[in-house]
Amino acid sequence: MTETEPTRTQSGQPSGPEGDAAAAPPATSRAGRNLPAAIAVGGSLGVGVLLTLIFAPIGWIPVVAVAIAVAEWEVIKRLRTGGYGVAMLPLFVGGQAIMWSAWPFGVTGVLVSFMATVLVTMVWKLLSQGTSAAPVNYLRDLAVTIFVLAWLPLLASFAVLLVLQDRGWARVLTLMIVVVCSDVGGYTAGVLFGRHPMVPAISPKKSWEGMAGSLLFGTVGAVCTVTFLVEGQWWIGVILGPVLVVCATLGDLVESQVKRDLGIKDMGTLLPGHGGIMDRLDSILPSAFVVWAVLSALI
Repeated sequence: MTETEPTRTQSGQPSGPEGDAAAAPPATSRAGRNLPAAIAVGGSLGVGVLLTLIFAPIGWIPVVAVAIAVAEWEVIKRLRTGGYGVAMLPLFVGGQAIMWSAWPFGVTGVLVSFMATVLVTMVWKLLSQGTSAAPVNYLRDLAVTIFVLAWLPLLASFAVLLVLQDRGWARVLTLMIVVVCSDVGGYTAGVLFGRHPMVPAISPKKSWEGMAGSLLFGTVGAVCTVTFLVEGQWWIGVILGPVLVVCATLGDLVESQVKRDLGIKDMGTLLPGHGGIMDRLDSILPSAFVVWAVLSALI
């Protein structure tokens, strides 16, 4: 397996070997990524999300659905190239059902759609070779398919559930702002002070100093958004911030390890300076669940 670790890090640097010039994008900053392109793309996406939430909050649902469909395509393509027989049709159809069912049916719709898709996938893979031949790598490919189903559309459904709640637009903005604060804090602290690797076996350039920056910026962002946008008690932000930062970091590490296993740098190339759609969603997806859970429980 080639050591071309694909993750963005809290220092902003790619985790692969520095000598892999063919795989790495041109470095335009100390952090080692195309910073102008990353800022331009990130800013454009942020403005689009903001306008949608302000003028047509329900439009957030198709935005999430389209983003996950593209991310699923990126992940499925990479997995199939890596030799995994992922069940594509159940993932696409079932994934959309999971997210869209949250609109009329809430959590119950999400759970029913997810379990129905799991059952369909079990049968789909069982009969993938027809009735006259046993399926090949049944357990492995079934497990990978269900993993992707939970990783993308199931976690994304909580971003849909957020916008359907009271002041849903504010809850979604809380998710996005705190994730950005965490990313900016980790990036800045990692570049300026990063000396001690946090998990070198998975992401060699992710530092404890960067993690501290993420916790500081993320908690401040959570307190401000919970207080002024969601109109909740400030102490809820003190709880939300650290929990979200930890989950966002773990989400980034999970995708890093998946890409390391597959020997790739990025899931896709759609977003200059960022990689693919999935490379932007790795920390947002688990964070969506955290924001939904904490705010639903405390507000």
